Amino acid sequence: MKRIKNSFEHVFIVSHLIKWTLFVIPVSISVGTLVAWFLWLLDRAIHFRFSHPWLLWLLPIAGIGIHFLYKYSGKNAEAGNNLIMDEIHEPGGGVPARMAPLVIIATIITHLFGGSAGREGTAVQVGGSLANFFARQFKLTREDLRMLLTTGVAAGFGAVFGTPITGAIFALEVLALGRIKHDALLPCFIASFLADITCGAWGIHHTQYHILFESVEKTYFNYVHFDLILLFKVIIAGILFGLAGFAFAESAHTIKNYSNKWIKQKWLIPILGGLIIIALTYVIGTQDYLSLGVTNPNKNGISIISSFHAGGATYFSWFWKLLFTAITLGMGFKGGEVTPLFFIGAALGNTLGVIMGAPVDLMAGLGFIAVFAGATNTPIACTFMGAELFGGANIIYYAIASFTAYYFSGHSGIYHAQRVAVSKVNHLQHHTDRTLHDVRNKRIKKRKQWLKKSRATLLES
Repeated sequence: MKRIKNSFEHVFIVSHLIKWTLFVIPVSISVGTLVAWFLWLLDRAIHFRFSHPWLLWLLPIAGIGIHFLYKYSGKNAEAGNNLIMDEIHEPGGGVPARMAPLVIIATIITHLFGGSAGREGTAVQVGGSLANFFARQFKLTREDLRMLLTTGVAAGFGAVFGTPITGAIFALEVLALGRIKHDALLPCFIASFLADITCGAWGIHHTQYHILFESVEKTYFNYVHFDLILLFKVIIAGILFGLAGFAFAESAHTIKNYSNKWIKQKWLIPILGGLIIIALTYVIGTQDYLSLGVTNPNKNGISIISSFHAGGATYFSWFWKLLFTAITLGMGFKGGEVTPLFFIGAALGNTLGVIMGAPVDLMAGLGFIAVFAGATNTPIACTFMGAELFGGANIIYYAIASFTAYYFSGHSGIYHAQRVAVSKVNHLQHHTDRTLHDVRNKRIKKRKQWLKKSRATLLES
């Protein structure tokens, strides 16, 4: 029998797929069910806050609750998505089962009282936590544990957004810049697909987005069959989307680092963060930038949906959402970053569409996926996300915007445990095999040295 297996590799392939299908089924169904429950609770919490806007005043107190919840019950669960990535790269202490209920509770609290956050981080942590739980029950090897954790990430992402193909690719692409390992490709797709089906079976319906723009075929030089002027505008927008992704990641990390450095009593950090959010809300005179921001009960309010229409966002809506979310997540509240990135991108795309005279709905859609691509370094997954959410008619523009944003976000990102497998450009090969956390620290150190030398030169002159 062993000789037959060694002679026909397809026997190994079939046994491998059967094995991983059996492993993935309980993970996917469990993740899809828990994500469905989380989304249902989140929807109720957000609508309750819409009806009771005074809840925002309790945000600082909610922040204290989240702080002590993690302090006394969280252990290493506080590390969130970065812990899952570290475990996939180098399995060690494992992902605690308590991560799932803790992050669900903390995220619901954040949204109930008006914090600006997302939901992807919660779903991914649910996926990683449950995958690790099943890995222990199955007594898997370290290598198999890595793969099952990756399928958990895929299941969580695919279920929370209703994008199974994107979920599978995201789980593989997000681990390391410039490299995708295909050994878990089919298990991740099975996990993402089944989790999405399970979530839908519980009656959860995802937001529908529409891009009405249809490219009019133009011919240049007899062989270029697309609008070159629009293409040029998309490239410029892609650069700005990448810079926005960089700005968001750097802002969130900087706020978190300086908050922990300057404020010795850690429970004061979320109090201050909550007070800043309250103050900003009343300074700008709107609650449009609180919570998810997918929809808005005010018909004249700003949201992701409104950004797909002319006049649906102001010139600085993207900036306000960036600031609100960076403060919320950087100062101790919980939730994901991805939905706020969608908001930032769609609002920025709306603004660029108006300024450049480009189709507003197309530019909003491109910003939606491209800012996310830049901040997470997942341009391929984001191109597929565009096709899954908006249809495939404009996929060339999705790819151009996402790939351009990926390069112009630099070696930064919202996940500091992400590793650089292949540098974005040859000149920066010294970043290879480092985490984004290490790259960022080195960049800050060089910047401080340069400023110190510049000051010394100015004093001498």
